[in-house]
Amino acid sequence: MILERITAEAMASPDREVCGLLLGTGDRVLEARSCRNVAADPAMRFEIDPAALLAAHRAARRGGPAVIGHYHSHPSGLAEPSPRDAADAVADGSIWLIAAGGRVTGWSAVENGALHGRFVPLRLHGAAGRATG
Repeated sequence: MILERITAEAMASPDREVCGLLLGTGDRVLEARSCRNVAADPAMRFEIDPAALLAAHRAARRGGPAVIGHYHSHPSGLAEPSPRDAADAVADGSIWLIAAGGRVTGWSAVENGALHGRFVPLRLHGAAGRATG
C-alpha cells in the first residue's frame, strides 16, 4: 500500500519531484508522509520542508515512529539514486525510496556503497514497506 501510494503521488506530479518522510522502526516502514518540496528547482531536485522534518523528529521523541528515511521521485529519470542524490546523502544507513517510471526502488545510504559510492540496493517486502539489504 505504501509503495502504491508513493507511485501514484509521483505519477500525479510529472513536472516536479515529490518527496516525503519514511516513518517506522528499524527496517520497517510504517508510514510514508508526503512533504512539501522546498528546493529552489523542484523539477530537478528535492528538499524536504524543514518544518515537517522537525515535527516528525519531535513526534518521535514523544514516542511516535522514528524517521528512518525518505522518498522522492525522478520525474524524468530512473528509479535509482542519481549522482546528485549521492552527493547529498549522509552515510547513516537511512532508507531512500525512489519513484520513477511507475515503480519504486529501495536503497540504503552507506559508506562506500556500490552505486555512486554511497548506496546499496534494498529488497522491499510487503505492503508496509519492509526493506532488507
